Amino acid sequence: MFRRLVSHNPDLAQLVDTGYAVGFDTGFLIIRDIPYLDQELELQIGALVSKLIYIDADHVRQDDHQVFFAGSVPYGLDGSPIPNLGGGPIQLALGKGCADVIVQRSFSNKPFTGAFSDLFDKMESYVTLISGPAVERYGDATPKTYRSVEDMPADSVFKFQDTLTSRAEIGDLSRRLGSDVVAIIGLGGTGAYVLDFLARTPVREIKLYDVDDFHVHNAFRTPGSLDPSDLGCPKVEVCERRYSSFRDGVSANVRAIDRDSAEYLDGVTFAFVCIDKGESRSAVFDLLMARGIPFIDVGMGLHRRNGSLTGILRTTAFLPESAEWARAMGWADLSDEPEDEYNTNIQIAELNALNASLAVIRFKQLRGFYTAEPAFANLLFDISDMKTVAENGPHEA
Repeated sequence: MFRRLVSHNPDLAQLVDTGYAVGFDTGFLIIRDIPYLDQELELQIGALVSKLIYIDADHVRQDDHQVFFAGSVPYGLDGSPIPNLGGGPIQLALGKGCADVIVQRSFSNKPFTGAFSDLFDKMESYVTLISGPAVERYGDATPKTYRSVEDMPADSVFKFQDTLTSRAEIGDLSRRLGSDVVAIIGLGGTGAYVLDFLARTPVREIKLYDVDDFHVHNAFRTPGSLDPSDLGCPKVEVCERRYSSFRDGVSANVRAIDRDSAEYLDGVTFAFVCIDKGESRSAVFDLLMARGIPFIDVGMGLHRRNGSLTGILRTTAFLPESAEWARAMGWADLSDEPEDEYNTNIQIAELNALNASLAVIRFKQLRGFYTAEPAFANLLFDISDMKTVAENGPHEA
């Protein structure tokens, strides 16, 4: 990755050729070995960090004129903090491969032209400001160490860099999802949207389970465009293909999950149950609960009232410590509802997407990505008045 970025970006190559200790973290350019003076005019070594925006898999550009600094406040030869650096104290979580770079502050020094021409122009400007006094006071101090720092973290599961995470400075939150192996059981309307949302997270694997084929009505209820060659193929294989150019780790399993499917859930750390048959749901619950796998079950009940559709969307969390209690509450139907309009394959993609959104938000709450106060066990959304009712778990009641 280091060589690919440097070979395709002349400004990065110029930084390397000039002698800077260039390295990369996901979404960031790092220059180590930056000498500077502390308050006592003693020599210290820091590092500069700049956000990267990926244009494509090989080409990057700068985000803005600001940088981050791993180090204390840099001082000039007069014993005062170097002027015109702006910014202030900040924390930034980098990857495990950059444990030596502890960001402590940001700097903002906009050039007279209003913008730096490229990353070389930007980084050399900051190096000159910060290291100039140290180089003058300590003759052998130099930021141009020609040190090779070529270890770059793997790109996780994505085929392209997730630059929005680095721009938002929430890499520490995103990494909370990285070790999960998630099963999506049922790839109908809601399950397909759950996949669409999860595919954009760094979860390690997403395992898909469904035995049905993809037909025209599915195209009206799932994200993405219709490729006529998909018609008649297993749903899970269609979904796997759709995301193969975006990320790794999505696997298709053309099979139903029931009480005898334990081996197919090996390694699964979380599951989404997105099936509309109550009896099948009951068998899936038995298996997941027996294996201690936390899961979220989604449901939807629709009917006509005064000529229009109305109904309820449901999101229920079954955690190992309270799954039996949640099941006994009777929130999830474990038998089939013969008069439910949902079962007629009506086109309600926006409701499928909303149900999936609520489920994925709850999953991300459980992983600490989002705040949950209190942590609800069951959430109902009423279509008619668009109100939600949350019911707490047994420990929050």
